[in-house]
Amino acid sequence: MTDKQLEDLSIKIVSRMVKIKSMEDWFSHVNKSDESWKVYEDLELDEEAAAYGELAKLMTIMDICKNEEKYEKCAIIKNRIDATKKILKKYK
Repeated sequence: MTDKQLEDLSIKIVSRMVKIKSMEDWFSHVNKSDESWKVYEDLELDEEAAAYGELAKLMTIMDICKNEEKYEKCAIIKNRIDATKKILKKYK
C-alpha cells in the first residue's frame, strides 16, 4: 500500500468515526429529553406495529444470549417469539 493510499484510507476512517461520534452525541442528547419520550408514548401504535417492535427486540436479545451461550434464556425468549408470531399471523 502506498503512502497516498494509506493517507486516503486514514481520512475515510477518521471521517466515519467523527460521523458515528456525532450520531452518538445526538442520540444521547435526544434520549435524555423528556419530550422525546412523550412523543414515543403518544404514537399509539396498533397491535400489529407493537408486535413487530416486540419481535425485533426479542430477536436482538436472542442473538445476544446466543453469543453469550445463555441457552436457558434463549429457550424462554423463543417461547415469547413464538407467541408474538402468533399475534402477527392475524394480520397476514
